Amino acid sequence: MTRIARIAAFCIALSSMAVTATAATIVPSPPQLGAKAFLLIDANSGAVLAEENADMPLPPASLTKMMTSYVLSAEVAAGRASDDDEVNISENAWSQNPIFQGSSLMWIEPGKPVTLGELHLGVVVSSGNDATVAIAEHLAGSESAFADMMNGHARALGMQDTYYVNSHGLPDPDHITTARDLATLAAALINNYPEHYDLYKIREYTYNDIKQYNRNTLLAEDPSVDGLKTGYTQEAGYGLVASAERRGMRLISVVMGTSSANARKNETRSLLNYGFRFFETLELFAGGEELDKPRVWKGKSDYLSVGVSEPVVLTVPRGKRKNLDTQLEEDSPLEAPIALGDRVGTVKVVSGGEVLAELPLVALEAVEENNFFARLWDMILMWIASIFAPV
Repeated sequence: MTRIARIAAFCIALSSMAVTATAATIVPSPPQLGAKAFLLIDANSGAVLAEENADMPLPPASLTKMMTSYVLSAEVAAGRASDDDEVNISENAWSQNPIFQGSSLMWIEPGKPVTLGELHLGVVVSSGNDATVAIAEHLAGSESAFADMMNGHARALGMQDTYYVNSHGLPDPDHITTARDLATLAAALINNYPEHYDLYKIREYTYNDIKQYNRNTLLAEDPSVDGLKTGYTQEAGYGLVASAERRGMRLISVVMGTSSANARKNETRSLLNYGFRFFETLELFAGGEELDKPRVWKGKSDYLSVGVSEPVVLTVPRGKRKNLDTQLEEDSPLEAPIALGDRVGTVKVVSGGEVLAELPLVALEAVEENNFFARLWDMILMWIASIFAPV
């Protein structure tokens, strides 16, 4: 299971808990936005801090290009492509293709050298529809084959309500996504391909002697914002997926279907400010951190190191940190053999009697079974202990 898949699984449990946790502290309702749909999540814990119509299928416009970028990043990471690859530009990908008329372009042309890395910048910074087609044809041979790759990655990430028809997001009735799926994709970009995510904070890019500016104007106005992508078509309205990090806390916001470029910026700013103002992210335990060392019977070792296999990250209302308590419920008796990663109990994070998170307590090492006589002696000791155990 990939890191993002593990995060997604933990997020499902935490997202509902975040609402309950909030109720115990004075936190105002999320801002009311002029958007068809919006979502605000913590990028590390996955906790949902604000949402409206987050599962409504909507046209993504150029927000589609986040998946084009994700597929390209995956191909480079797998060694099947390189940023230095020289790409042949077809008539279909040429900026003068009539289908691109009036849309955002990188201004590539047949016969003019361009690398895959340059095209990636053209997608992320310039939002070039021509660049997405060139990438699609280079990586998959055709636009339709690349759309299949996009949909395959969407399914792998758990984007259940997304379907891609093309690489750029120009209107098609079957080309849809949701705010929740876009947040999932943004988290995957940030966590799986941080070196390519760095492209999203670049504010200008020049190709073919044409300088273009990143349409995510929050990059210039808020130093904590370092991505991601804007989108617009008449059908979709104005959308923006953004991410920001302040004091070690990273949030992802998705705003879809606003009335103007200025509106999507302001609505996004409102969401991010709300999340940073009223919530905080806590890493309670590191992956592999020892939480206890209970007695083990019938093993070559008398004690077992136990903890959690993955980092435990929780988003809570600000000020609730001091009220958190950790409870370990260990299986008893623990008997060898025990394999590395075996579940041996439960870890609960509690606040005022309310369980905020519950996850497996696992063995951080293996304990082999001891010889017959040592096991027999332990059985006798266990029997004696059971006699004096409290009822």
